[in-house]
Amino acid sequence: MLLTSISLQNFRSYKKSEFNFSKTTTLVIGPNTAGKSNLIEAIFLLAKGASFRIDRDEQMVKFDEDIARIKGQTDQKNLEVMIARGGIGGTLRPVKKYLVNKVPKRKNDFVGNFFAVLFAPNDLEIIIGSPSRRRDFIDNILIQTDRDYRLALGFYEKGLRIRNALLHKVRETGRRQEKEFEYWDNLLIHQGERITLKREEFITYLNDAKKDIFNFKIFYDKSTISKERLFQYKDAEVASGVTLVGPHRDDLIINYNEKDVRFFGSRGQQRLAILQLKILELDYIKEKIQEEPVLLLDDIFSELDEGHIKHVLDMLENKQVIMTTTHEEFVPKKLLKRLSVIELRSKNARV
Repeated sequence: MLLTSISLQNFRSYKKSEFNFSKTTTLVIGPNTAGKSNLIEAIFLLAKGASFRIDRDEQMVKFDEDIARIKGQTDQKNLEVMIARGGIGGTLRPVKKYLVNKVPKRKNDFVGNFFAVLFAPNDLEIIIGSPSRRRDFIDNILIQTDRDYRLALGFYEKGLRIRNALLHKVRETGRRQEKEFEYWDNLLIHQGERITLKREEFITYLNDAKKDIFNFKIFYDKSTISKERLFQYKDAEVASGVTLVGPHRDDLIINYNEKDVRFFGSRGQQRLAILQLKILELDYIKEKIQEEPVLLLDDIFSELDEGHIKHVLDMLENKQVIMTTTHEEFVPKKLLKRLSVIELRSKNARV
């Protein structure tokens, strides 16, 4: 599936802009204030239905505006995401709406209509950052490719919020009604088991896959949720006011030569591990959807050395690629000859 164009209205730094993309590789050039990463974020939003940068949707709406619209045209479908600040239509919470061919869809039915893989400098956080970054890595892939996973994760996250609210109430009042917990405990156990199984299958794929760049093994440090474990942590959960077991506590340990790359790998080895993960992500999505996902490269030329850049450029064949950079000279001259170029200026002026 190809992304042919995208239009942005009141999204981040964009008041109203439209961009057309090549079927092969499009290079977006501009200074750091021009909105290159904002454009990449908007494209990824069409794939995942959520930002890869922030958790608060209203932050994507341009300052002093109420509603942002992101419209993407693929070679098969029209996709749209609308984000409204809280207070619109009588609600205090931000509102997000999804449309496919102008027909409203639930998020679970919107995701899966367009596929993208993002490669950005801060991807190193997948290795060296918190467990949540590694869970996000898995979720970003499985949310796009597996509707059952999307549903299970959505039910689980909703149940987790409600159960945590009940725990907070118990901590404040000192009174616990077991019947209030019974339904949500069972929901989290059931959906948690589905999430764990899907994650195990994906990690097995990563471990079994051929790795030409960095031959790591992943240990799935899963937090099993069951009635027994919830009972075991019952008092501690009341004291903390949050649920202490379940997939939201999972972690991945990426090992090289039986040592955790996070603590014992060099920075070069950590970058190679990320590069290998991204290649496997591309391969996995392609295998699941039977076509190439769009590859998004956000300002990687200023962060990676020549050897790593060569590995990335090797991934460009037979794919639609949208990449950003601050300076044209960062891009190999051989590659420049076959690129379509979008040039941004500091206030989103285009030439």
